[in-house]
Amino acid sequence: MKKVIITGLLIAAATSSLFAQKYMTRTGRINFDVTAPSSPEKVAAVNNEVASIMDAKSGDIVFQVLIKSFKFERELMKEHFNENYMESDKYPKSEFKGTVANISAINFSRDGAYKVKVSGKLTIHGITNDVSVPGTLSVKGNTVSAKAVFPVVLKDYKIDIPSLVADKLNKQATITLDCDLTQK
Repeated sequence: MKKVIITGLLIAAATSSLFAQKYMTRTGRINFDVTAPSSPEKVAAVNNEVASIMDAKSGDIVFQVLIKSFKFERELMKEHFNENYMESDKYPKSEFKGTVANISAINFSRDGAYKVKVSGKLTIHGITNDVSVPGTLSVKGNTVSAKAVFPVVLKDYKIDIPSLVADKLNKQATITLDCDLTQK
């Protein structure tokens, strides 16, 4: 009987420590800006429905975003974005799967900010490319804030800019990621 109780406690402890290593959110934020310097109006959007999970032990991290969840200032911009550029019916989501390179340098039991480099595969518009992005992970209690700003060259993901709007759209988007992941 003692062995059964001790074994049960060990399994429970091991299982809880496994779950304690995971951080996640479904309300992360991604902004993108493709405004060309000559554009008379801002061409940008925000998505507050980014899902992410990070394994604090291995450094594995995933971000997923539904393309149709991006919000624009004008409805016509959203329509063009979804139908003409991102073809969101055909490619409904974008995803990043990667690893925090220096995860062992982060002390998840102490509040602080840590510079990180995240490398992995970014899929946009059905095209997957290797990327490496600098960022910051900030630990505060049971929350890890992930922040990064990086460029995405549109032609690398076969997103074409028609000549008619080439003066309004930059050839690369500036992506700003801001996600608060909570320990689970």
